[in-house]
Amino acid sequence: MPEGDSVWSMARKLHHGLVGTQLSSADFRVPQLATVTLKHWTVLESASRGKHLLVRLRSPRDERYTLHSHLRMDGTWRLYLPGERWNARPPHTIRVILRAEALSAVGYHLHELALVPTAQEAKLLGHLGPDLLGEDWDPEEAMRRLRQHPDETIGEALLDQRNLAGIGNMYKAESLFLHRTWPWTPVSEVQDLRGLVTIAQRLLDQNRFGRGKGPHVYGRRGQPCARCGRQIKAEGQGERVTYWCEVCQPAPASRNLAQTVLP
Repeated sequence: MPEGDSVWSMARKLHHGLVGTQLSSADFRVPQLATVTLKHWTVLESASRGKHLLVRLRSPRDERYTLHSHLRMDGTWRLYLPGERWNARPPHTIRVILRAEALSAVGYHLHELALVPTAQEAKLLGHLGPDLLGEDWDPEEAMRRLRQHPDETIGEALLDQRNLAGIGNMYKAESLFLHRTWPWTPVSEVQDLRGLVTIAQRLLDQNRFGRGKGPHVYGRRGQPCARCGRQIKAEGQGERVTYWCEVCQPAPASRNLAQTVLP
């Protein structure tokens, strides 16, 4: 499931592979773009914004456009050399193929695929909070946005891309574990909110060139916590599953956990 660091890495690979090249064609397999070819368009840049991937292009008439895709849970981009077998995903999941002389970029399971004037990118991305991997990362703005929802649980607030862009379910769980914060803590009761967003930003930044050691809690339900040895717990939170250690991330004594533990 792509998170901010994975999307950043994909954008970087597309940039290094395609920037400056002229496309020979584009094959869009979504109805709204089915007639678009992009023949002779030049790739200017590939960049990420949270979980959104942007390929910026120049038309033969010197117009600037952006191909926007959202990767959500299952989207990915792959680069292939001429004659190389495309085996990343089943063919029916392909949503777009960008062909150049030396490489083809293939987008699988892409969501919200759109081609818009680059000057109008804000219409698609303007709602996003500060990007944890962006040059304009601003922890103060991230904290301000989080504090606008004081009664929301911190676990759900971290996943809201309007607060800060790039965190997915894994980094949510890992950040809260490292910060020793119970996932159901209301935002208003989180101690050292700056420390929490700093941990999240550091995790994504450290892992964007390739993830190192395995996760502390994410995906480890029933396994021992490396810090205290207690079994990792997993419970539903919103539409996702949250992983945490009840010893390292204790619930306040005054609160009762209402969720049902997954079998």
